[in-house]
Amino acid sequence: MSKISNTSTVQSIAGLQQRCELALELLHTHRGNCSVEVDRVLADDPQCVLGHCLRAALIVLADDAAARSTLTASLTAIEAASADSNEPARRHADAARAWLEGSPGLAAERYGAIVVDWPGDILALVVAHGLDFRLGQRRMLRDRIAQVLPAWDAAAPGYASVLAMYAFGLEENGEYDRAEKIARRALALDPRLPTAIHVVSHVMEMQGRTREGLAFLAATEAVWGKGTGFSVHLAWHQALFHLDAVDPLSALTVYDAQIAKPGASDMSMLADASALLWRLQLRNIEVSGRWRALADRWEMHSLNGVRPFYIVHAMMAFAAAGRTTAAARVLEALPHTDTSGASPSPPEEALATPFCEALLAFARGDYAVSVEWLVRVRHIADRCGGSLAQCDLIHLTFTEAALRARKARLARALVAERAAQKPASLLNQLLQQRLLAMAATA
Repeated sequence: MSKISNTSTVQSIAGLQQRCELALELLHTHRGNCSVEVDRVLADDPQCVLGHCLRAALIVLADDAAARSTLTASLTAIEAASADSNEPARRHADAARAWLEGSPGLAAERYGAIVVDWPGDILALVVAHGLDFRLGQRRMLRDRIAQVLPAWDAAAPGYASVLAMYAFGLEENGEYDRAEKIARRALALDPRLPTAIHVVSHVMEMQGRTREGLAFLAATEAVWGKGTGFSVHLAWHQALFHLDAVDPLSALTVYDAQIAKPGASDMSMLADASALLWRLQLRNIEVSGRWRALADRWEMHSLNGVRPFYIVHAMMAFAAAGRTTAAARVLEALPHTDTSGASPSPPEEALATPFCEALLAFARGDYAVSVEWLVRVRHIADRCGGSLAQCDLIHLTFTEAALRARKARLARALVAERAAQKPASLLNQLLQQRLLAMAATA
């Protein structure tokens, strides 16, 4: 009887380990719902240390202020089971606790230190990478992955995901050719990897390869279109290609079919929706009641303690939909930080208030005031808490406001800047034509 009992226990432990490994795979591949799997693991074994490390990672990655009590419980469980402060699990708890105490930079540093000591710890690597992205630490977004690559090979589970992370870091540092090469290598290992598809899309967007981008996303849509963490975001990239091809109606079709999903209230999805509709607003495209519906979804969130990146995207909806009360509430909640560059505040936080004021001014047609606000944060606009493609919305708004305010010299400089980056872009060519028309009527 004892032998049977011991065998059953061993099998149970092995099964739990396999489920944790599955959850980890779901996390780094963005396929399926990692959170649901972790909840099931911890429901079956509330003392599962790896399960608690996974839950802590998910909360930190999501920057989920509403889950602080859940995170505290997981950290307590890890600390109770790991007496040695140098154990990997205890190090994970210490890193997550830094985020809990309001120090995401320290959390990134601690998760990164775990990876230095254990290069194969893909959970710590994923979280450190996510924090580097959020904090605008573009160099570390690339170099942190480069530090561990020699310890990985194609036989190691998760290697394709590590390559995709490295490729994204390269892309965000302007190394487009290398980024695409490595992302395609990741796809050769795992053709269903949405993170690698995402990198290739970014490269094509940054290089103005509009037709290739549309063809690539169409060819891979069976992989990313449903059931991945990138389904909405890659649809957003698809819509951006349509906009760059001066085809706003196709962009709206993508919005209606794949981005404005009924019942979707995840803030990352809402941010993609706001960013696309605002780009259409800049083009004077009629979006009818879409802004009102989106503002309703944003108002379901309190936004207290939420990342400034999301608050700014909520403001787009409130400003465009004329929700003055909601917009005022957002402004009151935002921290008023120094934008001179001397402040220790993260750029994402320093950008929030001036950009929100610029959005409000733009929405009411006061383009000169919008320009005044955007001039103040121009030097940190590429560190908005999102990717270079996401941060480009600030430059687009700045350019459009300068054109509408008839600030010819500023508009000429901004349009020239965009055209130099993507000379093949039809959208940039359209901006150049508008600039010439403005000069002709001056």
